[in-house]
Amino acid sequence: MDIREHLDRLHAEGNYREIPTVSPLTITDYSTNDYMGLAAQPELQAKFFADPISSTVPMTSSAARLLAPRQIEYTNLEVFLNLLYRKRRGADTQTLLFNSGYHANSGLIPAIAAKDTLIVADKLVHASIIDGIVLSRAPFIRFRHNDIDHLEKILKEKAAGHKHVLVIVESVYSMDGDKAPIEHLTELKRMHPNVMLYVDEAHAFGVLGPKGLGVAAGASAPQEIDVIVGTFGKAAASMGAFAVTSRDMHDYLVNTARSFIFSTALPPISAAWTRFTLGQLIAKDNRREHLQRMGVLLKGVLEKYTDNPIEASHIQPLIVGDAHKAVELSRQLLSRYGIKALPIRRPTVPPGTERLRFSLSANMMPRDIESLDSALYELM
Repeated sequence: MDIREHLDRLHAEGNYREIPTVSPLTITDYSTNDYMGLAAQPELQAKFFADPISSTVPMTSSAARLLAPRQIEYTNLEVFLNLLYRKRRGADTQTLLFNSGYHANSGLIPAIAAKDTLIVADKLVHASIIDGIVLSRAPFIRFRHNDIDHLEKILKEKAAGHKHVLVIVESVYSMDGDKAPIEHLTELKRMHPNVMLYVDEAHAFGVLGPKGLGVAAGASAPQEIDVIVGTFGKAAASMGAFAVTSRDMHDYLVNTARSFIFSTALPPISAAWTRFTLGQLIAKDNRREHLQRMGVLLKGVLEKYTDNPIEASHIQPLIVGDAHKAVELSRQLLSRYGIKALPIRRPTVPPGTERLRFSLSANMMPRDIESLDSALYELM
């Protein structure tokens, strides 16, 4: 591989990436995944460390989870999640921590999908899911995004030929903010006894569903979903991830998920902080309602500048269809108006759908949307 040639081509295509420099403190930031605004509240950190016990929690695990001498912070967090999800899914529910959403998907999928398993994944699932599928070495098919008829056709043709079928979706998709049809998916699962349903809630956890537990937790039959993946690095203002499964699946993953077995565990202080932030998060229904209202306002603005349909969500795209245009529009929004919205380009999105991605925070107010509208009007 000629590295210089590859970099030159990325420059020419408008797809070259750089680690961002420090942004001005006065910007309106649409690039963060701090959907509930907790990470921007320093008083929460002060409250956490006001407890003398917090200052005694180790900053490193110094070992993989199966070897770590100190387990109490991990156990406290998992027990708390168990209690939350068991109210919706039943007593058989168990959770397991991972270091990140990427670690979760790249470890869970290869562990679950054996050679006799067919994987059927939505066309727009995250790169971490794709990498997990590739690592599994299982046969896989991708169905058209949110197209239940296409998925049903695949299952009718292929499901009987495999011992297991693992259907993988995201509850909220990270580039468009649209939601998976969970109710239809659970109906399809009931029609095919060998189907397992895997739902990644990375962009829904903390924001949607009862107590912010995600779209799956708010479904009519959440116990039908075999694996739920959630992350702490977005709405929960922390780091790490978790999988919600049955007890047997939990024990199986402890013994087979390589990213769990062979990674140094999260710092205990991080697990303790996450337990603290989740206690805050589940009580923030008013902020979740405010975030939904802001999504309606943002949809009304962005639809003025695009012919593409937009869902009222905490994630919304403004598709411009060209990498260079996306980069330039992002640059001008920041330099002229103090509005940070980053360009999303290939390979994150398909060519021709290059965009600016707008992520809302519950700390934003209607005046922020009005300012964005004024800036886009002048630029576009």
